[in-house]
Amino acid sequence: MDLGALYQDVILDHNRSPRNFGELAKADRSTHGRNPLCGDEVTIWIRLDGDVVADVSFVGTGCAISRASASMMTQAVKGKSRQEAAGLFEAFHAMVTGRGRDPEALGKLKVFAGVAGFPTRVKCASLAWHALKEALDGGPA
Repeated sequence: MDLGALYQDVILDHNRSPRNFGELAKADRSTHGRNPLCGDEVTIWIRLDGDVVADVSFVGTGCAISRASASMMTQAVKGKSRQEAAGLFEAFHAMVTGRGRDPEALGKLKVFAGVAGFPTRVKCASLAWHALKEALDGGPA
């Protein structure tokens, strides 16, 4: 199996079986994001324990890239401090826009590095991340 096929398998797996999917009971914050170009939508719920993302979930409709990115994002930020989660957002956004220097530093999220070659997919991959950032910055409860 080549590396491209492996990455595709990871994205397809998260699309078919998204992790942390569903509304989060007792969430502290939630935000909704929509990509007007393609119609992808996502709602993110977060429960904080002090400064730590204790739990996070999402519901959304959209393409495989959008849904897999939201699924993998929830796994990546759970248990992270707000500052660490914000740092992941910045690194992920830099990677998918072609400005990232070290995709390997993002662990499993590096599967989205190829998105940088497809500008119309950048918003698909980053939609949930922007919603997360808004929630971390104090989005509506």
